[in-house]
Amino acid sequence: MTTAMISSDQVVVMRDVEWSVYEALVSSGRRRAERISYDHGVMEILSPSRLHETTGKWIGRMVELFLFEFEIEVESVKSTTFRREDRQRGFEADESYYIQHAQAVRGLAEIDLTIHPAPDLVIEIDISRSSVSKFAIYAELGVSEVWRYDGETLHVCVNDGGRFVEVAQSSVLPLFPTQDVPQWIKRAETDGESKMLKAFQAEIRRRTSSDL
Repeated sequence: MTTAMISSDQVVVMRDVEWSVYEALVSSGRRRAERISYDHGVMEILSPSRLHETTGKWIGRMVELFLFEFEIEVESVKSTTFRREDRQRGFEADESYYIQHAQAVRGLAEIDLTIHPAPDLVIEIDISRSSVSKFAIYAELGVSEVWRYDGETLHVCVNDGGRFVEVAQSSVLPLFPTQDVPQWIKRAETDGESKMLKAFQAEIRRRTSSDL
């Protein structure tokens, strides 16, 4: 097993890792807030910064508020470990949601991707590192859509027959104002999270009323 350090991103990349080692690590009850991905022996362990965690939470709360306002059912599974030994791949996203398939996983204590669907929407914060290398994992395990925020832009990528393609608008949440996410994040940075969310809610309600 070989190891490489990427100090600026607080990421550890390990190669030639046996599946059993990966399984033992993700099953450990002593873990903190790391995100672990596995792709045919390559294991990446990310220790997210406060900025990383906060930004992901802001976007997640906007998504959840939007779903609440439109009365759309959802199952939030955040950084749940999703894996398949037969595919030798696994991931933990920053935020993840079942929307179209919410009913399929409701009430489940464990989600088995050999039986159940993958999340409809995954959110990745790419301020300090890119998650594009994980797209092959997401595609093979059946994730429908990935949103990746790079600090300036929210990129919406949809699974098109096993590869992710960037598009202008979400297919999972077609009415969600993805293009406006950066400005709402900047507002949270200056005004605070609660004020931003209240203003975002008011804007969603205004747009909903104007469409009636």
